Amino acid sequence: MPHALPLTGITVLSLEQAVAAPFATRQLADLGARVIKVERPGGGDFARRYDTTVHGESSYFVWLNRSKESLSLDVKSPAGQEILRELVADADVFVQNLAPGAADRLGLAAADLQARHPSLITCAISGYGGTGPWADRKAYDMLVQCQTGLLSLTGTPEESVRVGISVADIAAGMYAYSGILSALFTRATTGRAPAVEVSLFDALAEWMGQPAYYTRYGGTQPPRVGARHATVAPYGVFTAADGKEVLLSVQNEPEWAALCETFLGRPELVADPRFATGSARVAHREELDAVVADRFARLDGDEATALLDAANIANAGVNTVTDFLTHPVLTARDRWHDVGLPGSAPDVQALLPPAQLSGVLPRMDPVPGAGEHTEKILAELGRKAAEIERLRAEGVIGERVAEGPGD
Repeated sequence: MPHALPLTGITVLSLEQAVAAPFATRQLADLGARVIKVERPGGGDFARRYDTTVHGESSYFVWLNRSKESLSLDVKSPAGQEILRELVADADVFVQNLAPGAADRLGLAAADLQARHPSLITCAISGYGGTGPWADRKAYDMLVQCQTGLLSLTGTPEESVRVGISVADIAAGMYAYSGILSALFTRATTGRAPAVEVSLFDALAEWMGQPAYYTRYGGTQPPRVGARHATVAPYGVFTAADGKEVLLSVQNEPEWAALCETFLGRPELVADPRFATGSARVAHREELDAVVADRFARLDGDEATALLDAANIANAGVNTVTDFLTHPVLTARDRWHDVGLPGSAPDVQALLPPAQLSGVLPRMDPVPGAGEHTEKILAELGRKAAEIERLRAEGVIGERVAEGPGD
């Protein structure tokens, strides 16, 4: 029999939008937390409108917001602020990634909240931190990729290229998630509820650790080398005779010897001074890649892959996203599961959370419509039907939304 989800009984209130905070809170919802997502009346989280590719819904929003409850609330109105105060009083965790200064103007600064509610864990996600010279500066994922130097590492010698996913937002969301879990553990073991603060800049700065060390102590930054590796060779994509692209990676001397003997059929290259060490192979990358490319040109893709596997050399076909969707590692392990969408839209396939807890089935509930749970949440706070209608007429809450599947 499956065990209870570990965050059952934990309530998370989140004033969130876009990617970073929703990614953190969705993972809390996966583990059983009740996540109440506060959205603006008249449209909600602007990520709902990034695209319409998933049966009319945004691919970003569907990815980031399953298993949550959506409350449509004008938090700037007096009545909305009163409702927000009641919700905060009942919450275990409060999360926000509002624009710089917005939380303070709403009376939702971490210090103010914790003074009123000592057991409340707060989590603020910002662009460049709550203090410092850039505290009030807007930050989007691409801007942070630029500011941390990541963009100078990706692409070809001729052109910088944005990382193809929202890597700064994802990094910040992961650190917010782990910080909240750590804070919940601290509260459970000591009674103290620490505040959590994460910035997109600090999160991605941590991920820049290796190139930072390389640059500070090596005197120059790693070059942009496309799908190659700046400090490892051979490492990159090669094209077989039938046009199939295969990436291979040689990380150490035994692997280099195996590549020479089994794949290249040139054992004399093992001790060749141009290639005998990792540093030498990087220094003579062009000559080395030419040797490897010549061998690929005389094999079809399957033959090349079979020889690389025989040599125990790490390799991979260069998949498209379509290839990824039907990847045998996902299908054989039953990683895709159905998740409902708002209204009458068909279910979609969603990946199970990466961290698997033995005996625990993650929560995979529907994606909410904007404001779908407003009446339910207000009723729990003691609001009667007539008062709810008055709040709707005054614009404090949004229009009535049909409940989604499973509600």
